[in-house]
Amino acid sequence: MLVKSSTPYPQPRIRKPWWIPAVAAVLVAILVGLAWILWPGASLPPSEMLSEASPAEGDGVASGAGTNAVVDATTTNVPVHIAMLLDEAGQLAAADKLVDARLKYLEALKHATSPVVVRQIEQRVEPVNLTLLFTPRHMPEKVDYVIKRGDSLGGIASRFGTTAELLQKSNQISNPHRIKVGDRLRVFTGKFELVASKSTHEMVVLMNGEFFKRFKVGTGLHGKTPVGTFVVSDKIPEPSWWPPDGREVPFGHKDNILGTRWMAVKATGETPDVRGYGIHGTWAPDSVGKASSAGCLRMINEQVEELFTYLPLGTPLRINE
Repeated sequence: MLVKSSTPYPQPRIRKPWWIPAVAAVLVAILVGLAWILWPGASLPPSEMLSEASPAEGDGVASGAGTNAVVDATTTNVPVHIAMLLDEAGQLAAADKLVDARLKYLEALKHATSPVVVRQIEQRVEPVNLTLLFTPRHMPEKVDYVIKRGDSLGGIASRFGTTAELLQKSNQISNPHRIKVGDRLRVFTGKFELVASKSTHEMVVLMNGEFFKRFKVGTGLHGKTPVGTFVVSDKIPEPSWWPPDGREVPFGHKDNILGTRWMAVKATGETPDVRGYGIHGTWAPDSVGKASSAGCLRMINEQVEELFTYLPLGTPLRINE
């Protein structure tokens, strides 16, 4: 059936102006160009783009530590090979594979040259190191030991060159005087050494020659801290202090400047003999990180307590200018 249009006349065909599509194409091209220029990182060379992307890489760390960026992208570029190592280390740490993560971080440290990048890598590996040391976790520097009749934590520690405090803490022993025959311990056998710098007011702890942790320290006023090689010769918790006048100032007294721990040091090799020097805590944390002491290395109480836990007698110390 033929249906007629309801209108008596046919509708005219409306033709769009020819220039509209051309103008639209030009506008699209302009917008794409602006987006390319303004989009973050679009015009950066590969190394700078990596630097900006690197904070998201390798965020896994142990002991609940924060996920700090490896570098400040506005000031520092991370070489590609270091960024890759950090990414791998972060993923391993996030997967709780801390031994492997530590190896990757240490490898990254060996390649890093920028002091900023070095310190930020150190801050990532430090909590991994402490978690491995202070828990029963396996690490290459530990051996398994079965407690025998007549054993004590002190005796076992002396045999393996570690400390009873570290044995107790790392094996989560509540009472060090009540250990049972047949129980299995993980015993740390690694070797620590200390390197202190008077100019930077810092002390680095090395484990088997590898970076372990860095601390700020107070050093002697007017250069009084001696330089040379030393060993830790005595360790005293909650020490009394004997000032030059010979009187004893007991622990807890407001005039006792030694804080919560004292570790005496004695000279070795060709270093001139010195007396009365050591590493100790302080009740004045603001004095740490600058020349402030009578010649000793001064630390924040909580930090010297940590160090005291795992440094055995005989630990080497080198003090540099």
